[in-house]
Amino acid sequence: MTPPSPDLHALAPVLWSGRLIGAMVITFIVQGLTIGAYAARLAGVQTKRIATSISLFNLFVTTGRLANLFMVFFIGPLSDAAGNAVVTFQRNPALSAAWQHTFEVQLRLIVLAGTLGMLFSALLLPMFTYLFRRGVHSFEARGSVPHALAQLFKPSNLRDVFRSQRLPSLAQIQSFSWRILPRRLLIFNTLVMGVYAIGVQASFLASVLDIHVARTAISLSGVINGIGTICFTLFVDPTSSMITDQAIHGKRTVEEVRSMVFYLAVTAIVGSLLSQLIFYPAAVVIEYVARFAGHVHL
Repeated sequence: MTPPSPDLHALAPVLWSGRLIGAMVITFIVQGLTIGAYAARLAGVQTKRIATSISLFNLFVTTGRLANLFMVFFIGPLSDAAGNAVVTFQRNPALSAAWQHTFEVQLRLIVLAGTLGMLFSALLLPMFTYLFRRGVHSFEARGSVPHALAQLFKPSNLRDVFRSQRLPSLAQIQSFSWRILPRRLLIFNTLVMGVYAIGVQASFLASVLDIHVARTAISLSGVINGIGTICFTLFVDPTSSMITDQAIHGKRTVEEVRSMVFYLAVTAIVGSLLSQLIFYPAAVVIEYVARFAGHVHL
């Protein structure tokens, strides 16, 4: 008697899951904090406390990276499920390709969540600027970051922070000028944020495209983000710091710094959107590099 054929619908991948939503939420928060941290430079100019503002900026960045560590609890199982399915259904190319495609769509949704987080935080930049200003003054008064944070999170102070939020008018947006900023700053910020947006996700996709080099492909995410960090350190951070210092010494106006913060946020969002175009090609490049590394005998 011939055994019944398996139900292909039961074996087909499912797009939405709690893990996907969890990964999207974390990416939304992490990328949002990245944009919110830009406000530290404007707050530093307004308070004349650059070093303290940069210290609070680093606190935001560290918090974002800490939150990003929890990503493995969500995206890792998604990657394992897709990789195991590709191995299981090697003799069924259509079903194997369906799992790969679904995993790619899940990763794209995670990247999109990061873009939405950037956009949401960009709208909240006035509130972030006020938060940094309050943080600087609170830290100076108490000399302790934990005490300053505890003070900021008092209900009355949180109420003041939320009240500080004002959506920019069209006239204010038009007043921001990109022409006063170095073009290389905007170009490199777009490229760097585009790399950051897909570095981890592209490596996970590459691990499913070729399951024989899955571990090597995933480990290459650190290399990609490391290159992005180097480019940010060489081309973006020094230029934005120079503009901030020039404003402190009266060579630039506060409005120019406000324009810089605005266009850093805009170019970061643009870079995140463009990353969707290079997402699959980046995964293929990582796949080939992983194959090459696997065939090198030392």
